Amino acid sequence: MTDDVLEDDFSWDDDTLREECGVFGIYNNRDAAVLTALGLHALQHRGQEAAGIVSFDNDHFHSERRPGLVTDHFSSEKMINRLPGNSAVGHVRYSTTGDTVNRNIQPLFADLNAGGFAIAHNGNLTNALTLRAELVEKGAIFQSTSDTEVILHLIARSRGQRVVDRLVDALKRIEGAYGLVCMTNKKLIGARDPLGIRPLILGKLGDSYLFCSETCALDIIGAEFVRELNPGEIVVVDRQGARSMTPFPQMPARPCIFEFIYFARPDSIVSGKSVYQVRKNLGAELAKETGVDVDVIIPVPDSGTPAAIGYAAEAGIPFELGIIRNHYVGRSFIEPTQMLRDMRVKLKHNVNKDVVKGKRIILVDDSIVRGTTSKKIVKMMRDAGAKEVHMRIASPPIKHPCYYGIDTPNQDELMAAKHSIEKMARKLGCDSLGFISVDGLYRAMGEERRNDAMPQYTDHCFTGDYPTRLLDMEDNETISKQLSLLAEIA
Repeated sequence: MTDDVLEDDFSWDDDTLREECGVFGIYNNRDAAVLTALGLHALQHRGQEAAGIVSFDNDHFHSERRPGLVTDHFSSEKMINRLPGNSAVGHVRYSTTGDTVNRNIQPLFADLNAGGFAIAHNGNLTNALTLRAELVEKGAIFQSTSDTEVILHLIARSRGQRVVDRLVDALKRIEGAYGLVCMTNKKLIGARDPLGIRPLILGKLGDSYLFCSETCALDIIGAEFVRELNPGEIVVVDRQGARSMTPFPQMPARPCIFEFIYFARPDSIVSGKSVYQVRKNLGAELAKETGVDVDVIIPVPDSGTPAAIGYAAEAGIPFELGIIRNHYVGRSFIEPTQMLRDMRVKLKHNVNKDVVKGKRIILVDDSIVRGTTSKKIVKMMRDAGAKEVHMRIASPPIKHPCYYGIDTPNQDELMAAKHSIEKMARKLGCDSLGFISVDGLYRAMGEERRNDAMPQYTDHCFTGDYPTRLLDMEDNETISKQLSLLAEIA
């Protein structure tokens, strides 16, 4: 990228962070497919490009995988009837780059010599390229470009006696982040990476156990929260119930802090903390650190709303909905034209002019990636008659890309990686720009940041402190290829 990072060529969707996936699985329930579809609907925010369900019934696996939203395909009785059985796993996904193609939609399924095996994966492997090349050299034939398929091949080649042993063998080879839900003809298996970077929940509905990415998926079906899987834990569910395995050496947990800032639904509970309350705390800390005298606090909807509420309460300044979001504009609403690119933000956001005109305002948002959308929103406020426009961001500056299941641009495309905060403010056209500090972020979590030890969370996007090795990644180009495994089209 050149110094001019704020080009109009980027669409709205280029300036948002994306969580790759959400997973759900349930065992021993006659309505397994229906409940899985409902669970995926609750997790739709984690991936809106494709959805899939695999069910098992009477020695047969049934698979339906489709591009688009869960309700586009899995809300009809006809579709559900094509997914019979008492067990099911499901997945919603984003691709990192390029188009979604059916062969990359999960859950992936394979007939192994031990029987059928379905797998749904939330996260990203940082050594998948190396493993894939090794497997191909030994004769493996890949059907997708997903890093998840690497796990399938490793399981197939394991000499373990039981399927769980084979899964453990495979997981010992991989590096990175994962929350996995796997299904055989007899078992449902959940597995979480040794650092707990990606979330995975164990729940129960009557006599049925289930796994999911967030507690909001439990709420929609009336299931009971049992607990989060521990980092490095594998839980096996079968007719004997649920049993736990810990095949990896214990390591300090480092869950992804962006679950609290952006990805998880506000009504979810993550690591025992209310996501909604944490986001309000972020706003309150932001007000303490970056306060300025204004007339009104305005959230950038929807993810900036809880932080704006917390900011307004702490600062004693009125909170107003100065921006109204249109929730009914799809990603392919109109073929992209120059006129549409010019109107991209207005298609999703419109100014509530009576709230803005003649006022000194603070816009509160969760993050700034490239800055393209923020620049346009600031201009909208100016055009609506705002007297002053200040921006406050409820996360520290994003200076480093993520390789663990969040789609962030390369480092040279991250605005905060190239510019000082003062220069960012000038480029955005706002009167001032402020971010919460890393210490303030930890305080909002109800913790003190330990500067003399390993961070409590995966916060590398702000600090550059990556929790795992980035294997075989000699430069950003190689890293970019690694991230694109989910979406390359051969």
